[in-house]
Amino acid sequence: MGSEGDGGTAPRPVTVTLAMAHGPGFPEGSPEHRYELRVVLDRRGCLNAEAWFADPEPWPVRRLWPGEPERRGDVQYDPDSGWFLRLFAGGRRGEGGGSGAAQGAPSDAPAPTQEATAADLSDAPVQHMFHSPGPLRPGEYVSITEPDGREYSYRIVAVG
Repeated sequence: MGSEGDGGTAPRPVTVTLAMAHGPGFPEGSPEHRYELRVVLDRRGCLNAEAWFADPEPWPVRRLWPGEPERRGDVQYDPDSGWFLRLFAGGRRGEGGGSGAAQGAPSDAPAPTQEATAADLSDAPVQHMFHSPGPLRPGEYVSITEPDGREYSYRIVAVG
């Protein structure tokens, strides 16, 4: 399930799907407002910082909100600040940087490293992702603060 397997196998990525539980303008939440993150989890089911640092490919994220263009970006980690999401307004990760191959889009060029993607997305708005110190499992919650400061709570609806 995205964790390091027994016998020393390498961690493998999983898709974590978040659906809005509540936030400004959405007191009852909105299952149509979603984020999808492609990440590696450790054995406990937590985001794996060691795997993030070791992975030359960006960990992609998509923001899916009705009535708005899809926004793509990547998952970032800072030892001092924790985990956050970087999204850009182009809607397509391949427009303005990032790995098209990671998104399933055809690409003739090699996928950029995390460092190259960091440079390409350096002007992307940061959306902080704060989560409980526990694992990312269906039914658990995370909070995402939008660039305008509004904070939304999301329920984890799928990990796989």
